[in-house]
Amino acid sequence: MSRLNRKGNGRPLREAMASAEMSIPQLAAATKAVDPDGRGVSRSIIGALVSRGSFTRDRCRLRTAWLIATALDQPLQSLFDMPGASTSTKERSIAG
Repeated sequence: MSRLNRKGNGRPLREAMASAEMSIPQLAAATKAVDPDGRGVSRSIIGALVSRGSFTRDRCRLRTAWLIATALDQPLQSLFDMPGASTSTKERSIAG
């Protein structure tokens, strides 16, 4: 599953929240409103993505990033980056 990296140690995300005048709980509620499944993103995940402290999370799932960007009415690319290309050349297979 694809995971995205937050840009600028979360600064663009914090700035977008400030611009939208949203707190972490308000953003969590807004992600629930835009989620077709009605689940949204938890306050703890959002808090970890915007944090600069010891509970920081640098990566999240594509779905999480999409819900946050949509709730903030921001382009996904302004808040998150795709991870760099893997340098692994090891072939993987699943035994059948």
